[in-house]
Amino acid sequence: MNQTGRTIACTLAAIYAASAVCAAAPRMDRSKLLIGAYCLQANARTEAHVKAIRECSVDFIVGVGAGERATLDLFAKHGVGAIVNGVVPGWWGGDGENAGKLREKNPPDVYSKGAAKLQDHSAIWAVDIGDEPSALDFPYYGEVVRQLNRELPGVPLYLNLYPNYASVAQNTGKQTVNQLGTTTYAEHVAEYCRHVPLDYLSYDFYPYVEPAGLDRFLSKCYDNFIVVAEACRRTGRGFWYIPQVNSREGQPPTSENRLRFQACAAMSFGAEAITWACWSKGWWTNNVLDAAGVPTAQYAKLKKVNAELKRLGPEYMKFRSTTTHFVGFSSGSSRNPKEPVSFPDALDAGFFKGVRASNGAPLLVGEMSARDPACTARALFVTAADNPEDAELASFELIFRAPGPKAYGGDGPVPVRILPDGSCSVPLRSCHGVLLVSGE
Repeated sequence: MNQTGRTIACTLAAIYAASAVCAAAPRMDRSKLLIGAYCLQANARTEAHVKAIRECSVDFIVGVGAGERATLDLFAKHGVGAIVNGVVPGWWGGDGENAGKLREKNPPDVYSKGAAKLQDHSAIWAVDIGDEPSALDFPYYGEVVRQLNRELPGVPLYLNLYPNYASVAQNTGKQTVNQLGTTTYAEHVAEYCRHVPLDYLSYDFYPYVEPAGLDRFLSKCYDNFIVVAEACRRTGRGFWYIPQVNSREGQPPTSENRLRFQACAAMSFGAEAITWACWSKGWWTNNVLDAAGVPTAQYAKLKKVNAELKRLGPEYMKFRSTTTHFVGFSSGSSRNPKEPVSFPDALDAGFFKGVRASNGAPLLVGEMSARDPACTARALFVTAADNPEDAELASFELIFRAPGPKAYGGDGPVPVRILPDGSCSVPLRSCHGVLLVSGE
């Protein structure tokens, strides 16, 4: 992190530490890997439904009304947090027609009135202040955040950004409105970091929405990861990612391995919160609950994947992302990022040497350093990227050299085998991730 990033990080930490002193309600524990989900329909708010949320290892739900006290009471009872709406005016960028109009439509006094009416509750983890705004509204959003930090001390604020497939100035055809408010996505993210004093960056990207163009969309997905992860590292922000558990009309349900790949890929870029879309009806179909509030086949899939993420979380969150490497990716493949970090066949990174897949499979290798400045350990979070479409699964060995290595997977600690040449080996499967730690 450069000096500017350290300064911003220290300033943000001071703001949130000061706010925490004033907080009357417990908030989200950002030291843990957090798992959330979008949308909770009205017929899915019984105690049994809330218990099912907790049993699926979901920590919080986005989209519960701040005035829905019975639901919040159940959330508090079962340890589920809520990112609530209805406190301040909502805002959605949509197709970009309203870009730059946030101040006009929601002047400062309406935020003050909303803040004054908020009745605090221990289940309220954050207040939703908008979704997918244009960069033209980022300067005013910065003012809104500072104002609400004063008027709602200790209550975090939630704002989500567009993915990189939102329209920009050079889009043609039907995408004639500039959603991003900039000429490139990188500029959009830079403007957010410049103007909005929130200590995380959240965005959604759904890689399986266009099956016929999956390779092209994976390339865009990787590009999006690169831009956001680098911005978070540069400015000291946390990285929050929203993948899909649902699917578009006419498409099959998202498979368990596709769920796993989305989450693990994001963790190779340092994601600290995974927020699934959608728990119940919000958009599209094949959500975790159907229209009647009954669990679909997605519930069991998500429960298994979330449990794996939670088992990885304690060791994973001891480290923070420093860079991400593309290892074993074929030159010229249509699913490669347009601006790759590198395409080595094997990687040397810190304590780790010769990191590769035994069968040459492509790997997303997230390099990490310890959050504790007194700790000299380093880590890699490695995701098998050979089969994100979940069509033909492979099992292979992850080969590397490192002093005193430990490994952790979705089922817990993974035995490290020492090969005759002194290399280390751990098993890995398509779409799965593994955390390697060395130097403890």
